[in-house]
Amino acid sequence: MFRVGVDLGGTKIQSVLLNKDNRVLANDRRLTPHDSGPPGVAQAIAGSVTQVIKKSKVATADVVGVGVGSPGQIDKRAGTVSHAGNLPDWDQTFPLGIELAAQIDKPVDLGNDVQLAVRAESELGAGANLNSFIGVFLGTGIGGGVIINRKEWLGRGAAGEIGHMIVNQDGPSCPCGRFGCLEAYAGRAAMEAQARAWQDTGQKTILFDIMKRKKRERLTSGVWAKALKKHDPMATRLIDRAVTALSVGIASAVNLLDPDGVVVGGGLGIRLGQPFLDRVVQETTPLMISRERPPQFAVASLGDLGGAIGAGLLPLD
Repeated sequence: MFRVGVDLGGTKIQSVLLNKDNRVLANDRRLTPHDSGPPGVAQAIAGSVTQVIKKSKVATADVVGVGVGSPGQIDKRAGTVSHAGNLPDWDQTFPLGIELAAQIDKPVDLGNDVQLAVRAESELGAGANLNSFIGVFLGTGIGGGVIINRKEWLGRGAAGEIGHMIVNQDGPSCPCGRFGCLEAYAGRAAMEAQARAWQDTGQKTILFDIMKRKKRERLTSGVWAKALKKHDPMATRLIDRAVTALSVGIASAVNLLDPDGVVVGGGLGIRLGQPFLDRVVQETTPLMISRERPPQFAVASLGDLGGAIGAGLLPLD
């Protein structure tokens, strides 16, 4: 039973083709277009799906369905994505599932991008041996998920939004419109906005020089990693600030739920890897109530393909 999973993010579209054992047979990665709105994004996804099937050399007729993980508000039954603030010009409702199904002639299932990545880690990755854990995924924004008794806890539909926990009530504005959210400190989009603001005041950085050399339109995870490697003061300052905010948010969530583990993923979390996680653990531990028995901390083991793999599980539901 072959399936395609697509992870739709603010900077990239990642597609994988999975076999019946959930093994990745092929993958395709391309930039998320930022000049053609939701219809252009749908077209780019269709192109990625077509390409990943072609790369796998699996017959198109043998692919039973496509799952797409997207930010924003997901209506699975209607096949729509609404208010996806980290996607280009996606303030309203767009029938992504319907449009994509028409273009690729396959059934399409939609789900929340981070929830699917957390599901994949729970079933196949770093959380497979944990009865409960909190997923914290750092990308353009910050998403999260909660696994309790090996099942995803959705609450009334909006559980797991650790990126919008308030870590400083008097903090900077968040893309969600509130102030002091964790995402306002540690989401790539918010960090880029702060970097641009500081640069406008005359502060020096090589972040945007690296971005241009890499021919990127935004400060991707790779740009941040390169700037940190070169000890850029502004990049270092912003990451330090992000680590402190993450420690407050994660410690608060751990104190509330007392989970077996914390899995950190997303493009930025995976790119910065274990050294970054070690810093987060160092600052988080003193803030936890049960310091003598802290949860296990791990980097998402499915790597940058985790969201797409999780989306590829949707056609099985």
